[in-house]
Amino acid sequence: MFKFMHKKHPVPAERLRHQKELFRYAKTAQHGFPSKPSALAYDPTLSLMAIGTKSGAINVYGQPGVEFYGQHKNVESAVRQIIFLPNQGRLVTHCDDNTLHLWEVNFRSGTSVLEEVNSTTMEGKLKTISTCCLEASGEHLLVGTEGGNIYLLNIASFSLTDNIIYQDVVMQNVPDDYKVTPGAVECVRQHPVFPDKILIGYNRGLMVVWDRKQLNAERVGIWDRKLVHGEQTYVCNQSLETVCWSRDGAEFMSAHNDGSFIIWNARKLSKPDGPHAPYGPFPCKSMTRVSWVTTDSGDWVVFSGGMPRASYGDKHTVSVLKRDAQREEEKHVAFDFTSAVVDFVLLGGEGTESKEGPHTLLVLAEEELVAVDLSSEGWPTHQLPYLSSLHSSAITTASYVTDCSETAYRRLVAAGERQRQPASQKPWPITGGERVGEPCSSRDLLLTGHEDGSVCVWAAGDVSLRLIYRLTTSRLFSEEEDDRDRRERELDEEFPPLRSVGVFDPYSDDPRLAVKRVALCGDSAALVVAGTAGQIVVWRLAEEEKEGYKVQPVLVDLVSEQDSFAWKGHDRLPARPEPLTLPAGYQPSSVIQLHPPAAVSALSLQDSWGLLAAGTGHGFVLFDFIQNKPVMHKCTLNPHDYAASGESPMTRGKSLKKSLRESFRRLRKGRSQRAAGPRRASPSPAGGQTPTAATDSPAAPQHARRGLSPPVTVSDDDVRPVERSVEARSEDPAFSGMIRCLYLATSYLASGQPPMRTLWAGTNSGAIYVYAVHCAAGEKRNTTPVTWQPGKEFRLKHGAPVIDIRIVDAGGRSVCRAPADQAATGPHRVVIASEEQFKVFTLPTMRPYGKFKLTAVEGSRVRRIGYARFCASPTDDSAYTEWCLMCVTNQGDINVFTLPELRRQMHEESIRREDILGITSLVFTEHGEALYLASSSLYQRLALSSGVAVRPSCRLKLPEGARPAAGAAAPAAASAPATDESAAEAKQRTASGDSRPAAEASFSSGADTTVDSHRDFLSSSEKPVESAAAATSGAAGGGDGSGPSEPEVVEISTEEADRLLNGMRGLVNGVGGREERSVENYKEEKDGVKKSLEKSKETHISASEDEQNNVTAQREETERVLTTTESTSDSVTTRSKEEVRVVRTTRITAGTKVTEVTPPATTAAAAAATTAGTRQNGNGGGGKRRALTTGPSVTLAPSESDYNSMDGASVGATEAPLAHCEETETDL
Repeated sequence: MFKFMHKKHPVPAERLRHQKELFRYAKTAQHGFPSKPSALAYDPTLSLMAIGTKSGAINVYGQPGVEFYGQHKNVESAVRQIIFLPNQGRLVTHCDDNTLHLWEVNFRSGTSVLEEVNSTTMEGKLKTISTCCLEASGEHLLVGTEGGNIYLLNIASFSLTDNIIYQDVVMQNVPDDYKVTPGAVECVRQHPVFPDKILIGYNRGLMVVWDRKQLNAERVGIWDRKLVHGEQTYVCNQSLETVCWSRDGAEFMSAHNDGSFIIWNARKLSKPDGPHAPYGPFPCKSMTRVSWVTTDSGDWVVFSGGMPRASYGDKHTVSVLKRDAQREEEKHVAFDFTSAVVDFVLLGGEGTESKEGPHTLLVLAEEELVAVDLSSEGWPTHQLPYLSSLHSSAITTASYVTDCSETAYRRLVAAGERQRQPASQKPWPITGGERVGEPCSSRDLLLTGHEDGSVCVWAAGDVSLRLIYRLTTSRLFSEEEDDRDRRERELDEEFPPLRSVGVFDPYSDDPRLAVKRVALCGDSAALVVAGTAGQIVVWRLAEEEKEGYKVQPVLVDLVSEQDSFAWKGHDRLPARPEPLTLPAGYQPSSVIQLHPPAAVSALSLQDSWGLLAAGTGHGFVLFDFIQNKPVMHKCTLNPHDYAASGESPMTRGKSLKKSLRESFRRLRKGRSQRAAGPRRASPSPAGGQTPTAATDSPAAPQHARRGLSPPVTVSDDDVRPVERSVEARSEDPAFSGMIRCLYLATSYLASGQPPMRTLWAGTNSGAIYVYAVHCAAGEKRNTTPVTWQPGKEFRLKHGAPVIDIRIVDAGGRSVCRAPADQAATGPHRVVIASEEQFKVFTLPTMRPYGKFKLTAVEGSRVRRIGYARFCASPTDDSAYTEWCLMCVTNQGDINVFTLPELRRQMHEESIRREDILGITSLVFTEHGEALYLASSSLYQRLALSSGVAVRPSCRLKLPEGARPAAGAAAPAAASAPATDESAAEAKQRTASGDSRPAAEASFSSGADTTVDSHRDFLSSSEKPVESAAAATSGAAGGGDGSGPSEPEVVEISTEEADRLLNGMRGLVNGVGGREERSVENYKEEKDGVKKSLEKSKETHISASEDEQNNVTAQREETERVLTTTESTSDSVTTRSKEEVRVVRTTRITAGTKVTEVTPPATTAAAAAATTAGTRQNGNGGGGKRRALTTGPSVTLAPSESDYNSMDGASVGATEAPLAHCEETETDL
C-alpha cells in the first residue's frame, strides 16, 4: 500500500535551469498564401508590398526573408484599402467597420516589427468611408464617403481637420438640368503636377476637377453618348468605377460599369476620346480597376474585368494593352485566373519624371498572387519566392523531412530548375528591407500531397517557403487529358486573347487520385506516394529523359485468404496503356496496386534496405522495390468486419434492433456509475505522470478544464487527485483492423542475438505485430529474396488505436537518426503511443519502463506524434541537448515529454479545439517546431525549442528624416486655420509630461468627437494629477510649509475651451464609454516552485450631464493581480489568488460658464514671459482668455477644496470657473 502514499519531491535546480534553456513556445513565421485577401498596396520607394485580409490581418513583404505581420483588434472587420506613406515605413488601413488605422514598422529587440500606433473612427451613416487617397506630400488623407463629402485626415495627429469638400458645394457648378444626386464618392485622385487639384469621381458618373485652393470646380464632366451640350459639359448615364491620371496630368481616364473606358482632356474643352470597349460591342462586365501609364513611345492600359457577359461572364481577367504613340494597339493579352481578382499593381514607371513603362504586373487574386514580367519577351510569370499557393489543389497530407543530405538536396533543386524553364529569368522585383543575421542554412523539406494526385516539395528551412519541385502522379493512371492542357486549348482562340496564368486549380476529376501518404528518404531523395485507391508509386530522380516507359502495376491482394470477402467500394485506377515519355526529374521505378483498392492509411520507407511497408483498412504489405515484388502481406480484417467491404456498418454489421439495445445498455451503465458516487483514488502512475482532477463541464474554470486541480485548502500530500479509469473498449468491427502506423528500424528483437531489421505494425484496435526481416548484403541483394519471420504479437489492454511506434536509444534519440557506429550501442527502448497514453518498453524483453496516461488525466486524445532534438543554441554544438517526444491532442494542446522517462516539460494551448483542420494537419519537425494549417492556404509555424532559428529577423532602414519626428507639430493645410505653437507653450507642455504634438494634444473643432480623443485627454492628466497631489502635501503658499499650496492654472484658448465642453457632451450623447485592458506577466522558478504574476489594468471612460448642463467625465482605473503558485515536481499543485482594487478615479466637471482670466504681469520680465506664452490667435498678451485648471496636458486640482480655494483668488476670475477635477483612490 506504500504506492498510494505519494510524496512530492522538489525538482532539482539544475533541471529547472535546463527547462528554461531548452523549452520556449512562440509563433514564429507564416508560410503560404493569406486566407481571403481583400486589399493590395505597394511602396515604390522602399519596395515593399502589403496584403490585407477579410479577417483583419495585414502582412508586409520585402525581399525574401523580410516579412512583417500585423492584426487588427477586430478580427471580423475586413481590410478594404491599404495606403503606404511613401518612404516612411508607415501605412494606413481602411477597414469595413468604418475605421482608419495607422501602422509603423519599428525596430524592437533587434528586429523590426509592424505595430499599430493610432486609429480613428468616423461615426454616422453619411460618413461611411468609400475611398481614400493620400496627398503627394503625405500630410493629409483625402477620405471620400458614401454621403458624397470628402474629409481631410491629418496624418500627424490622425484626426479630421476643418477642411471639408461638401457635395452640395460641388453640385453648384453643375448645370440645372443635371443637378441630380451623384451618389457616393467612388474615387479621388490628386493631380500629378498640381497638388492643389484633385479629380473626384462620383458613383453615378459625375467627375469633377476640384481646385482646393480656389474652392471651385475647374471642369465638370457628365458623359452622354448621344449629345454634347453646353460649354465644359458632357452628357452621360453610365456608372463610374474608377479614374486615373496620365503621367503629365493633361488627360485622365475613366472606367465604367459597361466595360468601357474614356479618355478626357483636362486642359482644354474637346470631345473625349472614346468610349472604348475592348471586348464590345456586346454587353460586357464592369471594368472595376484601371491603370494608365503614358510614355514617349506609347502607353500601357491595364484593367480588370470588361469581358463579354454572355460568352465569358465567368472569367476572371486582367487585360494589358500596349499601344504605340498613335494609340494603335501593339500587343493585347487578357490574363485569365481561376479565382476572382482582388486588385493589381503596376511596378515601374512611377512618377511624373519617369519616361519608362512598367516592368512587372502584380495581380492579387482570391487564391493566389501572380507576378507577370512585362519587360521580357512573351510576358512570362515570375516564380514566387514566398506567398506560394499551397492549396493549388486541396492539401490532403503532409510530411516534414529534417536535414536532407546535401547531395539529395542539390539534385532536387537541379530537377526543379529544369521544371521552371518557361518562367521569367529576371530577379524578384520586390527587394525592400534587409535580413538581420545570417539566413538559416538547414536543408529541411516540406512535402504536401494534394487532391489532384500531385506532390509538392518545398524548401522549408527558412522564413520563405519556396517551391522546389512539383510531381504529378495522374499521368500514370488517368486516361483523361490534363485539365490545364484542356483549358489551354479552349483558350487558344483569336479573340479575346486569353492566357491562363497561375497554379490554383481546385477541381479534381477523379477523387481516387488524392494523395493519402507521402514519404521521402533524406539521403537518396527516393520518394514514395500512396493514394486513395490503393495505388503506391516509388519515384527516383533521373538526370535524363526516358522514352517508352509502360506502366505495369504489381497487384497485391491483402484479402486473398478471406474467401467470403467482397469489396463493394470504388474501382482501382486504370494504368495508362500507351508508353510514356518521362522527362528528367522524378521517374517511377515501381508501381504497386493494393486490393481491395482502399485508401492507404500508413506508410514507411527504408531506401537503404530497398523496402517499404504500406497499410490500409484491410492489412499491410512489405514490398521489395529493388526486385519489384512483395515480401509478405497480412490481412488484419476482422472476420465479422462487413464495413470494410464498402457497405455501411449499420446496414450490414448491425441490425437496428441490436443498435438500440446497445444504446440503452450504455445509458443504464452511465446512470449506475453516477449513482455510485466518486471512485477510489487510483495508484500513482509510473514515470513522470501528473494526474489531477479533471472536469468536462463547460462552466468549469479554465485550469480545471485543462486538467489542473482547482485551488484547495487541503494539502496535496494527503489527498491524491482522482484519475479516470481507462477501460478496455469494445471492438468496433468497422475499423478494428485498420493499420494506423508502420515502422522499419534495426533493433534487438530476441535476447542474445545481434540487432536485426524489424517491421512494426499497429492497428486501430491496439494490436501490435512485430516481424524480423532478413536481407542479403552486397550484390546478392538484387537476386536473393528477402525473408521474414514472426517476432512478437501483443495487444494493448485498453485497446486504444496505436498511432506511432518509435525505437530510441539510451539518450532518447531515434535509432534511425543515429550515426551508423552508434545505432547499436546502449539499451534500446520502444515507445508505443496510442491515442490515450504513451508506454515505453525495454528491448528485447518488452519489460515496461514507464508510461503516461494522457486521457485518464486530462480527457484528451492524441492526434499527432513527433520526436525532436531540443538544444539551447542553434549554432553552438556543445550546448546541452535533449531528445523529447511531442504530441498534439484533439483539444489543440501541444505537450512535450522527456525520453525515455516521459516527464512532461511543456503544455501549451496552441490551436482552438474547434479547428479540426489545424489539429489534423499539424506536423512536427526534429528541430522542436510544428507547422499546422491556420487556413486552407496558410501554414503557421510554431517554435517549441529555445534554439529554433527559423523566425523572421529583418530590419527596415529609412532615410534620414524620412519619417516625421514623434513630437513635431503637424503641418497645417493650406486652407486650414493656422495652429502654430509658440516655443514657451511647447516648453510648458513638455514639462507637464505631454510629448505629443500640439495638434494631437488638443481637440479639433472640425473633427468628430470620439472615445479615443477623450481617452487621450483623460490619460494625459494622470501624471499631472500626481504632481499636483505631491505639491499639495508639501509646503504651503510659496513653499514654506505654512499652508496648502495653490494648484497650477494653465491658460487655454477660447476655442479649446469650447471644444472641451462640446467634446464632453458628445461623449454623453452618442459615443458612450470604452474599456481598455493591458496585461503584464511575470514568471519565476525557484526551488521546485514556479510563481507567475499576471497584472492587468482596466480603464473605463464615461460621462454624464446634470440638470444645470454641467458635464462630468470620469476615468476609472482598476488593477487586477492574479498570483499563481505551481509546483513543478511529479504532481502538479496550483494555487491561485486574485486581488482587485480601484487604483484611481479621475473626474472632470465642466460648466456652462467660463472664467475670463487676465494674466498678471507684476514685473516686466513676467509680462514678457506671459506675452511669449500666448498663442497667436488674435488675443494679445494682455487680452482676456479662458482659464482652465485641467486640460490635455496641464496640472489638475487634486481635490474639491483646492478647487474652491482657486475661485477668484490668484487668477483674477470674474465668473464661475470652467472645469475642475476630482481624484480618489480606493482599495477593495
